[in-house]
Amino acid sequence: MNRKELTPDGSPQEAFGARLRSLREARDWTQEQLADRIGYSSVHVSAVETGRKPPTLRFSRSTDRAFGIDGTVDTFERERRKLLQSGLLEGFPEYVKHEAQAVELRLFEIGIIPGLLQTPEYARVLADSAVRRGAISSEQADERVDFLARRQAALQRSRPPMVFVAMDESCIRRTVGGKAVMDAQLARLVEFAALPNTLLQVVPYDIGERRTFDLPVNLLTLPDRSVICYAESQAQGNVDRECTSVTTMLTAYHQLQAESLSQAASVAMIEQVRKGTL
Repeated sequence: MNRKELTPDGSPQEAFGARLRSLREARDWTQEQLADRIGYSSVHVSAVETGRKPPTLRFSRSTDRAFGIDGTVDTFERERRKLLQSGLLEGFPEYVKHEAQAVELRLFEIGIIPGLLQTPEYARVLADSAVRRGAISSEQADERVDFLARRQAALQRSRPPMVFVAMDESCIRRTVGGKAVMDAQLARLVEFAALPNTLLQVVPYDIGERRTFDLPVNLLTLPDRSVICYAESQAQGNVDRECTSVTTMLTAYHQLQAESLSQAASVAMIEQVRKGTL
């Protein structure tokens, strides 16, 4: 019988498979016996163990129940989440950890509504579009939407952070998912602007060259009042802590806010776009 030697340090997916095999063998279960317990074929179990197939959310949860570790801190579901985050842009997993603890968030976005303000329907349309383009799998699309929901939930705490959002006008004018999805998304922006811990501003087209950023930028103020910056291109994300460069980005953000519409004027524009009168 051929037995593939596993290298847990090779990749997060191989580490997942190696741990799965280790727990299975510790119980003296064959792949067929584990497969019967979780409702999969032994071929599927083998493919996950050897890193040839990524674990799905259902597979991970079924495996947790079979081993009696669901609800613990060492679940396969949790390990799968780390595995998926390893495929995110460089720097983004680190950024998300800080995002959940920040006391102030300053966001700038171009073209699409910032993730933290997206409705589930809007987020789903974007994820499904990536599937149709072949950029991600259906499973990854589900995880992308779920991951975004967890980020949004992390901000719903007893002392929520201040959230400043500057959106290029293109964000509200670019239709995503058709009229119904877009109408609900724009309504969500109006609701967001009414919260006591938020400031929403539209960056109008007519400021032209005075727009200070050409790429999305996130600035976080942490509990110790230090500030970090996260910016990304199509292929790479970067977390910056260096004081001089972060201060420069913060200054540019303040300059952008000064050129943007007030929150009242921004909400008025959003409502006009919803009604099709602008």
